[in-house]
Amino acid sequence: MPRKSPQTNEETDLEKIVQIPNSQIEEIENLTRMLAAVLDYLTDEDNEEIDVEFMLDNTEGLREWHKQYRESNRKVIEEEIKESLENLSFEELQKIREQIKGKPN
Repeated sequence: MPRKSPQTNEETDLEKIVQIPNSQIEEIENLTRMLAAVLDYLTDEDNEEIDVEFMLDNTEGLREWHKQYRESNRKVIEEEIKESLENLSFEELQKIREQIKGKPN
């Protein structure tokens, strides 16, 4: 049986190169910028309290990103709940229903 020739470092490095679309590069740069701003705020020794609203208001794009993140996370939670409901008994479902109805909006 013929043996494979060993690959050179250059060949293996070329296999690792991944093309990232410009839109994703921009998103990565934007997230990096927001993360840096948040970390700068968190590590500022002059801050006695951490004010999340201040960070959301004063970091460009962070509030919108947070809204999008919460919405996508909400959808994940909804799906998890739907899947878990299938395993509950009728009585357990009734208890949940009563809790939801009794909860003020």
